[in-house]
Amino acid sequence: MLVAVPAQATEPADYQGAAAALAQYKSAMEKLDLTGVEALFSPDAQIFESGGVEGNFAHYRDHHMGPELKEFKSFTFRNYKISVRGEGNIAIATETYSFSIVLASGETIERDGVATSVLKQDNGKWQIFNLHSSSRKPKVRPAGGI
Repeated sequence: MLVAVPAQATEPADYQGAAAALAQYKSAMEKLDLTGVEALFSPDAQIFESGGVEGNFAHYRDHHMGPELKEFKSFTFRNYKISVRGEGNIAIATETYSFSIVLASGETIERDGVATSVLKQDNGKWQIFNLHSSSRKPKVRPAGGI
């Protein structure tokens, strides 16, 4: 018996859209303004940062990142790299970067960071479903060394 299987009718997922959603989030952080960022996150998203469970985006915004951003004069990313791969409507992104934060007091904080995000595409829109980030002080490299 020969069975015909119809070709998949949907277009393949555009994983660059997932990268664009993460770029919007990064841009909002640099602007110190999270207005509208909630739309980039699934309502049941989970956020983990540097060993802590932050909960959904609304909790993270209201109890962690939002209050922190109010204490910053600037937040700047450098050496940003992203790699995105996917399967169907799920994308997995890995970001590496360095960042500088200048506090209202004038103190500067330098960190190297990494983040892994799982995004889900629904009705053509990518949303962050899971975000896990961590950072550390940059390693000090000896002069002229490796």
